[in-house]
Amino acid sequence: MVDPSTFRNVLSQWPSGVTVVTTLVDGVRHGMTASSFSSVSADPPLVSVCLSRHLYSHELIASSGVFGINMLAKDQAEVARRFAGMVPDVEDRFAGESWTTAQTGVPLLDSALGWLDCKVVHEYPGGDHTIFVGEVVAGHAAPRTAPLLFHSRSWGQFADVLPTAATVADGGVVASLRARSHPISAIFDTVRELAAAGVRVRLLDLTRDEPPVGVPEELKERGTALVGTIEQRDRALELGLSTVEVTVDPSNLADLDRVLAIADGAPSNVVVILDDAFAPARHDVVLGSVVALSAAGVAEIGLSETGDTATPLRVRSLLQDAVGLARPVPLRMHLRNHDRLGLVKAIVALKSGVHHFDTTLSGLDGTVATEDLVRLFGGVEVDSPADADRVDNAADALRRALAPTGVTTPDLVTEPVTTNPVGAAG
Repeated sequence: MVDPSTFRNVLSQWPSGVTVVTTLVDGVRHGMTASSFSSVSADPPLVSVCLSRHLYSHELIASSGVFGINMLAKDQAEVARRFAGMVPDVEDRFAGESWTTAQTGVPLLDSALGWLDCKVVHEYPGGDHTIFVGEVVAGHAAPRTAPLLFHSRSWGQFADVLPTAATVADGGVVASLRARSHPISAIFDTVRELAAAGVRVRLLDLTRDEPPVGVPEELKERGTALVGTIEQRDRALELGLSTVEVTVDPSNLADLDRVLAIADGAPSNVVVILDDAFAPARHDVVLGSVVALSAAGVAEIGLSETGDTATPLRVRSLLQDAVGLARPVPLRMHLRNHDRLGLVKAIVALKSGVHHFDTTLSGLDGTVATEDLVRLFGGVEVDSPADADRVDNAADALRRALAPTGVTTPDLVTEPVTTNPVGAAG
């Protein structure tokens, strides 16, 4: 027989979720932290929790015949410690949290990832533990995605895994070059090279310009247009573009309704970009918008950085919830490089489940440079349809073309000009 120390050491390598098991006896609330929870059956809905016979909570559940399972989220390690008795001088473990009740009357944690309200239907001996099997009489799942994990005798979160593939879309080079009155023919050359290199390019801004006569055939597959109305959406699709983009202020419900109306009827062609998505005060409204847009079935949901709001920690915090809420709709990130941390934030996004990015060739508008991100993909062995050498060549050619004007490093652009959009006549 294995010795107890080896047994515990081996089991500590098995990661599990963390729950607070609650019960109610004579009107008094009780709770404890536990990871020995498991589903048992779907029909009827049964779960189990294993409790040591030496625990006070064991007798409480045995006598009450009811218990609640509260699944903790990534930021609730303090709650886990409190109910594990690891926070000294706590008179009421339930204080400071919001609780509700369902059918059995046991306390259920409002901020949990999810909770189950259970009545005991079986008790089985399990060595020094009792296996309590509960029938689930009520349940609730909250709109959050990242759980608290227990591994190697400590609490933590999921390990980060890089995706196998990622894409880039250049949303800024055309506007940046037009703002500098760059020759239309030269803009065409840059756009064609990016498209041939496997990069999607925003060709048109129909919110500012009159619709062009046409779009060159070779640019239709990888070209997009920024639109603001249903009519502009339809015009872009008539031009042969398969993707349109629309921005929304997530804090403005009327603006969100406008965008949902644009998406209605052609959701698979519409990419919605949430403006200033990483501002701390916008966290909840951004997540609410993600839920609404995912339900609408849009092609992609973009999270755009404005100013200097997207620190690596904020990127991580938002994406841990947003990625799951968006599924199956993919998220797209727009990150600025004002703090020289653009690629760091991109790595954080990659490891948080984002596989699509908005960039600008040579970082002309302060956005992460297209060529830098494509090179980063190669450096961390993430496949991309973008050809790194061709994108580099396009960036080098652009820098040489801009050098006579004194533009040798990325700088913020002014408002784009409003004549001769790419694809227009003239």
